Amino acid sequence: MAQAAEKPAPHVQSALPARAESLRRLAEMLRLREFEATLLRQPKPGFQLLSRGEEAIAVGICTVLDRSDPLLCSGRSIGMALARGVPAGGLLAELIGKDGGPNRGRAGRAHVSMPSVGLWGAHGVVAGNLSVAAGVALAQQQLGTGRVTCCVFGDGACGAGALHETLNVAALWQLLVVDNNGYAVSTSVDKGLAPASLTDFAAPFRVPAAAVDGTDIDAVVAAMEESVAAIRAGGGPRFLEMRCTRMGAHSTLTKEERPTEEVERFKAFDPLRVYEARLRAIGALDDAGWARVQEEVRAEMAGAEKFAADAPWPDPEEAFLDA
Repeated sequence: MAQAAEKPAPHVQSALPARAESLRRLAEMLRLREFEATLLRQPKPGFQLLSRGEEAIAVGICTVLDRSDPLLCSGRSIGMALARGVPAGGLLAELIGKDGGPNRGRAGRAHVSMPSVGLWGAHGVVAGNLSVAAGVALAQQQLGTGRVTCCVFGDGACGAGALHETLNVAALWQLLVVDNNGYAVSTSVDKGLAPASLTDFAAPFRVPAAAVDGTDIDAVVAAMEESVAAIRAGGGPRFLEMRCTRMGAHSTLTKEERPTEEVERFKAFDPLRVYEARLRAIGALDDAGWARVQEEVRAEMAGAEKFAADAPWPDPEEAFLDA
């Protein structure tokens, strides 16, 4: 297993998209980064699992999926929800428990959902979304919808028996994506899981698998496009290991326990900075263009912050509705 700060050799080559699409991808990753900074400015941001360093994965996955394709994710859901299309103001309200969110403040980060934009739900229990996703995929197959079910989970879920059970049944169905940030809380992957690569988990079930540089958004998009096309063509499920670096502590309430020198090395693999440098190198971005992107994103976040501030608190009398 490569260390989290090492660049994996992607199995799928990335292609540079058109300039407008490249700038959109950069702006989307910045939205995720700025949104989490906005969340942390709130008086009571709550217990959150942040996605700093994993933005390329969320944006890349959601770039390829159709709006009708069901997406299920882990409790590290904030970046995925925003990239999927949950409005920034509504998501911020949801996370701080207000009645302006898609789940009226009841779901929070651990169980946020918005099926109208294709987010079928986060799951706060490690590996808890795997068997649910298998059921969703089976339903799509039986209904003949042609939709691809995408399940995103972390490397920490790979030690759960549910993964093997789900792989066994998913060998007949859709798509699994594992987000490998190198650590399950503070335990490194190579100390918690026996396989040399997480893609090895798929081999006994004859599920095609690939490791992808999860800090390279173009590589993520290319891998997703190849996998989704194969699934829609009837080729069965795919297992993608997106290798990345979590650039912050496990949670807002967790002390950073990884070695300081390793955390410092992570800065070289910041997907946002890597992509900014790439676009500058090919002449697709200059200082003025970057300033415009930042200004637009920050204006959106200011609007989201106002929306959340103005949103009402839930009525305590409704606490047990929909239970």
